[in-house]
Amino acid sequence: MKRTVRLGVVLGLAGLVMSTVVACRGTSGATPSWTACQGSGLDARQECTTISVPMDYDKPGGEQVSLVISRIRSAHPDHRRGVLFLVPGGPGSSGLNLPTTQGAALPEAVRDEYDLIGFDPRGIGASVEANCHLAQSDLALERLRPWPDADGGIAGIVDVQRRIAASCVREGGALVRSIGTRTEARDIDRIREALGENTISAWGRSYGTYVLSTYATLFGERTDRILLDSNDDPDPDRVERGWMANYAVGVEDRFPDFARWATTDGNPDRVAETPEAVRAEFLTLAARLDRDPLPWPGAELSILSGNGLRQILLDGMYDDKRFPFVAQVMNAAARSQTLPAARPAQPESQAQRTAAVLVATMCNDVAWPTAVEDYASAVAENRARYPLTAGLPSGYPPCATWPYLVQPRTVVNATGPSNLLLVQNLRDPATPYSGALNLRRAFGDRARMVAVDAGGHGAYPSPVACANEAVERFLTDGTRPESDLTCR
Repeated sequence: MKRTVRLGVVLGLAGLVMSTVVACRGTSGATPSWTACQGSGLDARQECTTISVPMDYDKPGGEQVSLVISRIRSAHPDHRRGVLFLVPGGPGSSGLNLPTTQGAALPEAVRDEYDLIGFDPRGIGASVEANCHLAQSDLALERLRPWPDADGGIAGIVDVQRRIAASCVREGGALVRSIGTRTEARDIDRIREALGENTISAWGRSYGTYVLSTYATLFGERTDRILLDSNDDPDPDRVERGWMANYAVGVEDRFPDFARWATTDGNPDRVAETPEAVRAEFLTLAARLDRDPLPWPGAELSILSGNGLRQILLDGMYDDKRFPFVAQVMNAAARSQTLPAARPAQPESQAQRTAAVLVATMCNDVAWPTAVEDYASAVAENRARYPLTAGLPSGYPPCATWPYLVQPRTVVNATGPSNLLLVQNLRDPATPYSGALNLRRAFGDRARMVAVDAGGHGAYPSPVACANEAVERFLTDGTRPESDLTCR
């Protein structure tokens, strides 16, 4: 994620291409009618349709809402095995154009096996719209994420997060109350049914791994081959709470990669002579910006603060290609030079939908502590132990004042078909390896894991050939390693 792109993938997913899509309207229970998707940069074969699903699955005959689906059909239908769902991350990311964007990463042999299926989850993109009507300034990641105040306290961010929660409760309506991981899993099953498929294969990244883990728990008999890439810890008592906490571990795991890069001879964006000096430079600069932010025209909040720099670092750890921007901002700020151009923000309408789905999922999936003093002490401890993230992983969320009951817990377990493959970078900043191991243990013999000696968020496709080979064997013929594998 990039700091100045509002929201993007807020709990861990690589950025996704999001386009305006016009699709024909299907009817509940009817065979979908497909038309060409509208939008720029799309594969000409991608087509779209719309289905209806219940607003509330406890009232299946009640109000219905629309989901927009896309597909690219196999070029060889006589060899086609079935459908491969491409499940987006987030929470709050679009998935409609993944058959074009993410599908392009798959080799032809895999694409020939499946119709590639994308969709916008409820609340997002071309599907039914969720909106909390947040203040524009609260859409900035520096506000939407619970970064502590500049002095390390939380009084300011408590006010922001309570305002966000109140707006979602006031403006979000029944749709916001309905959003959550179990609901998305049930929506996926309705899409399966509309497509006329008995089973689905699927590839989910980041938050999409938890969605598919939930689907494989609730509807295991309807799964074929399930690929989980960059895996969320499934602890049913914590889920999103645990994912937020894992940022502290993930950024510490990943930062040495950046620090080594930032000391390379000949690097035009070199920061310091040693990795230790890069870390010291970052911490010193962030503390200085806490005290004295720099003006930054074009940025979301028009300044570069200490938390703004920390947000840039967090987002920059997702991909080596983002390292130069992190270093350029650090070098310019340290030398009081002109800052590089801020990255463009999402359109506000898109940012509002993403924020609404993010908040709803976080708060409807799991109960959060409510006492402000508990968060204050946790932030202080976390800030001291993990200075790169400065207390964010223990920050005060909108969910602390959420008035609605959470959705039923999903306990991922070893009961069900043995048809899952996990692929995971060892140094992932958002979904760290330690959390992925918990998902692997929860599935038991249902799963195998391919761990990759690499950094960044998103393990397939990989710079490490053996990881790609393992994934592609699994998707083409169902073969998995006999035991867990580490690719170096």
